[in-house]
Amino acid sequence: MSQTTAVYASFRSIGAYVPEKILSNADLEKMVDTTDEWILKRTGISERHIAGENEVTSDMGAKACEKAIERSGIAKEEIDLVLCATVTPDYFNMPSTACIISDKLGIRDVQAFDISAACSGFVYLLSVAKAFIESGMKKNVLIVGAEKFSSIVDYTDRSTCILFGDGAGAAMICATDKKEEGFIDLHASADGSYSDFLVTPAPGTVNPVSQRVIDEGLNFVQMKGNETFKLAVKTLTKDVKEILAKNEINSEDIPHFIPHQANYRIIKAVGDALKMNKEQVVLTVGKYGNTSAASIPMAINDIWESGRLQNGELMLLDTFGGGLTWASALLPFAGKAVEK
Repeated sequence: MSQTTAVYASFRSIGAYVPEKILSNADLEKMVDTTDEWILKRTGISERHIAGENEVTSDMGAKACEKAIERSGIAKEEIDLVLCATVTPDYFNMPSTACIISDKLGIRDVQAFDISAACSGFVYLLSVAKAFIESGMKKNVLIVGAEKFSSIVDYTDRSTCILFGDGAGAAMICATDKKEEGFIDLHASADGSYSDFLVTPAPGTVNPVSQRVIDEGLNFVQMKGNETFKLAVKTLTKDVKEILAKNEINSEDIPHFIPHQANYRIIKAVGDALKMNKEQVVLTVGKYGNTSAASIPMAINDIWESGRLQNGELMLLDTFGGGLTWASALLPFAGKAVEK
């Protein structure tokens, strides 16, 4: 591509990894005061995958990346940036998990760093990759959302332990001169005044590691469930309506609406508000639970592997997470489809 040719960021491939171990609602019934019926009614979750004791975030991330790289047709030597979104890094907080994933993939002498945007992490990564590519700084960006959420969940707290699972999803974002392959639009925002809605209090400078931190369980995720639910529905619906209106696209023209997989009731409320039918809305929360930054790429991978996602088809991504953060994106799938 010449210097005078416009450059666009394109979504070239997808890959995902989920651990083998499954934690079912029946298993949780033996651990906390809850029932399968209650969990299903409140969240739509039947099971979630849990990483092995010796399986860390970078292990899952690297496995998802291997698939995304292979499916993209891009050689590892052509990758010039590696980005990881996670709130459960291998280490708090150096080295970055992106650096470790790069090493496990055999990618050397390439810029790599993490971002922390909780459940919005993957769409935030898309915005970063887009900026690097369309500015001409990078050509092939490997992005991955990876979480070992089980490492920060208190399995005696029934309000949170039923929600979260582990996994990773990755994508290759590549430069193209074909406008029809490029991202259409992307919104990302945040409001720190709601930071106490979803928080892991320790370790950090507010609560450095101490015996008190352990005794009080401050190393586990804490959530204001009802408040988060209400704000999520309101924010997600507003954000999607705005990005569709700005780009003069009707909701019925979206073949794949891929929201963050946090809770079936949130997804249904947003889908209903947008007048989307069941065929449009991608739903994987039932079998994976909330996998935070890995949620959206894992969902994209599911429809790709099933043959539902074809080249050129439009995806609408929508997410909301701790921070509080939120983001939405309109983009076509610019990779090869699975043959039906």
